[in-house]
Amino acid sequence: MKRRELLKAMATLPLLPLLMRSGVAPARDTASIVATKLRSRVRPGDPGWPLAAQWERLKHAVGGRLLKLESPFAHCATSPSDSVCAEALKHLDNPFALGDNPALTQTSGWADAWTSQPSAYAVAAESTADVVAAINFARQHRLRLVVKGGGHSYQGTSDAPDSLLVWPRHMNKVTVHDAFVAQGCTEAPQHAVTIEAGAMWSDAYDAVTTKGGRYVQGGGCTTVGVAGLVQSGGFGSFSKNWGTAAANLLEAEIVTADGKVRIANACSHADLFWGIKGGGGGSLGTITRLTLRTFELSPVFGAIFGSIKASSDDAFRALIAKAMEFYRSALFNPHWGEQMSFRGSNTLNLSMVFQGLTQQEAEQVWAPFLDWVRASSDYRFAKPVQVLALPARHFWDPEFFRAHAPQLIVADDRPGASAHHALWAGDQDQVGWFIHSYQSAWLPATLLQPGQQSRLVDALFAASRHWGFALHFNKGLAGGSIDAIERARDTATHPQVLDAFALAICASSGDPAFPGMPGAKPELARARREAATIDQAMDALRAVAPGAGSYVSESDYFLRDWQQGFWGSHYAKLAAVKRKYDPDGLFFVHHGVGSEAWSADGFTRLHDA
Repeated sequence: MKRRELLKAMATLPLLPLLMRSGVAPARDTASIVATKLRSRVRPGDPGWPLAAQWERLKHAVGGRLLKLESPFAHCATSPSDSVCAEALKHLDNPFALGDNPALTQTSGWADAWTSQPSAYAVAAESTADVVAAINFARQHRLRLVVKGGGHSYQGTSDAPDSLLVWPRHMNKVTVHDAFVAQGCTEAPQHAVTIEAGAMWSDAYDAVTTKGGRYVQGGGCTTVGVAGLVQSGGFGSFSKNWGTAAANLLEAEIVTADGKVRIANACSHADLFWGIKGGGGGSLGTITRLTLRTFELSPVFGAIFGSIKASSDDAFRALIAKAMEFYRSALFNPHWGEQMSFRGSNTLNLSMVFQGLTQQEAEQVWAPFLDWVRASSDYRFAKPVQVLALPARHFWDPEFFRAHAPQLIVADDRPGASAHHALWAGDQDQVGWFIHSYQSAWLPATLLQPGQQSRLVDALFAASRHWGFALHFNKGLAGGSIDAIERARDTATHPQVLDAFALAICASSGDPAFPGMPGAKPELARARREAATIDQAMDALRAVAPGAGSYVSESDYFLRDWQQGFWGSHYAKLAAVKRKYDPDGLFFVHHGVGSEAWSADGFTRLHDA
């Protein structure tokens, strides 16, 4: 993929003011028709923007939980001692604090793409009825609607200026079931968990694994929103064994654009159910709760960490070749997940996890590879390779880590914070980050075959000459369990995931740069240089994986053929689901299903979907 093209300029101004001069507002039952004909949404100050009395009626309808939003950094420049500004700066490295502020997002922006800016108003939903009220209000008044769960979107889909935000942060109840049957279905009862839309994976893991002793397939980062991850596909450290979060969805309650509350499962609204299993968040409706199957928990989870540095380019290429050969022969199975990363400093970093093995068995698996490294003077261990194991029930248990490995977690340090709210220390560099570039590509398992491995190794080495990158083995299902692959086959996620052994990710970022934040100076010149270099690295990888798709949640904001890139042959079916449940395009996100019908900001309709 070549360098990004400029975003399209905004289309013509809305025609609504011409009609509103008569003083007659469109009837409620024709609002959606007018919106379609006029092809625009309204902003503050436009004729048609809700009057104060109308906002008050919405506030009353949602029990007073309508918030007028302002960035906590809005007055930092004019009032340096502003307590709101100071408090926000104090917790800038705390993702739980960012998530608890409806005016902020986990990503502060992306160079030449977007910056984090709050919506005009937010409904702090505490019930499905609150979500229904917000959606009906947005539809009737032709407002730009945004939904923020965990707020982790790299693409900037968790906020938008001049919009109404649905913010379900306080809808975070988690209920464990021993015998769940989806509504209207007749299959045998099964273990499951129902999770409300505002919950994070730390909440789910605490209830299901730490307290319940079972496993639910979720995300690696504990502060990611459950609903957003499921809708995007949802890979976790152990997806090779248990599949994607989307593939384990049993049922969802979702509010569609007409304001109706629908139960979507395999037996009711099956097309919508399929669409939200990997079709991307924010495009088909607003999920209020979802139910996922849970699994028997393995006795032990573990990890291997370390770093190997080669003495020369030739030695590094030989190390890459050995690593790929070793991966194919020993790690290409349901036991292993996470990453190997390759750096221009001729360094291979190991950050792998395992399940279904004891620590001794894991050490035996790695012994031949590590012996090969030790036998050559071309290599040294920049960081010692360590194999760690722990009872699986404690894998997401902050109390266990506080006692045994406190350096691996970062807790929510605010007074009164939930004890189970902790972040992996390795994820903290993403808190508030400003993205310079981010790209991904699925690599087919055919590249691991003996006759193809040399092409793969050449591509990996060539890419590392431009920029460092990582192979996320758990984000490709090839080599995984048969059940995991078959469940994923019945989702909207790009079909390439079934045959991919890994997702290659190449990215760069800078310090947090929320607008108005003191000292926020995005280094745009540096960002553009790094983005161009990352293009070259990814070009080297795509040379051996032509037509490689990207994971919708971890991908290039500027991806051109994003419909094919994110969903491949599934896009036509997704577009049909979109037309059925949201014909007027109330739900819009950047590069979401149906978004090609709208201007880049989502305010002006360009053509019918």
